[in-house]
Amino acid sequence: MAANFVIPTKMKAWVYREHGDVANVLGLDPELKVPELQEGQVLVKVLAAALNPIDTARVKGVIKLPGFSLPAVPGYDLAGVVVKVGREVKELKVGDEVYGFMFHAKKDGTLAEYAAVEESFLALKPKKLRFGEAASLPLVIQTAYGGLERAGLSHGKSLLVLGGAGGVGTLIIQLAKEVFGASRVAATSSTGKLELLKSLGADLAIDYTKVNFEDLPEKFDVVYDTVGEIERAAKAVKPGGSIVTIVKQNKTLPPPAFFFAVTSNRSTLEKLKPFLESGKVKPVIDPKNPFPFSQVIEAFSYLQTRRATGKLVIHPVP
Repeated sequence: MAANFVIPTKMKAWVYREHGDVANVLGLDPELKVPELQEGQVLVKVLAAALNPIDTARVKGVIKLPGFSLPAVPGYDLAGVVVKVGREVKELKVGDEVYGFMFHAKKDGTLAEYAAVEESFLALKPKKLRFGEAASLPLVIQTAYGGLERAGLSHGKSLLVLGGAGGVGTLIIQLAKEVFGASRVAATSSTGKLELLKSLGADLAIDYTKVNFEDLPEKFDVVYDTVGEIERAAKAVKPGGSIVTIVKQNKTLPPPAFFFAVTSNRSTLEKLKPFLESGKVKPVIDPKNPFPFSQVIEAFSYLQTRRATGKLVIHPVP
């Protein structure tokens, strides 16, 4: 793309003006105002976005962040091109191909033609990745990495992943092997996704429809729970081990479990860039993808079935 961009005043964006089921409250606004930049932000022409379960929770009003107001544009993950920079932006420049996620987006998210994003949330897109692939990664790869780091996974340790075929799970398996040097990785999924787990590096693929993982004689140094099975996870961890969950609980977590919520950090994306460029760590995108921008409602509906393999991507964005 050329470095000179004509930025319109209005854009297409998916907007909700009240909380409720996505199909009832989310609509396409063809003339939403293009967001104005704060000093430390860049304006990104969004070329691809991705959906996460938190997007559904935000639209439904289950999760409300400080400073949030309606109407709002959903979406956290994006990949695109910088078309304008704020006064305090130090590193990014117009024309840079970037990806990241808009942590604590109070109002305007990524399901739009343009997004104003803090420079600190964005990294240069790996050249090996297409925009749709890049957009699928930021939230899940940073969640996977941060949780493993906090749980103390290191070379030679063993790991059990609950929900290995999901957006976060597929990255946990790969990072555990390629970045953290785990000696053994086990992961759970339904019957049809066991081969995917093995292809990502899992040494043991457990069919949760047939096997109770907590009853296996083998125990693990770290258990990473992406599905909300914390009590069962506690029965699968070794004495002195760690359990990390990304599913918010309405009860006290049994020791040694802790809840992990990711924050957006470009340094993690930069740290993992060599693994993405080499292909040692790969995005996993559901076979139904990509969903065009006009089919965001259909993409949300599929997300809510919880049957997706890896991530759901919206591409191209007009």
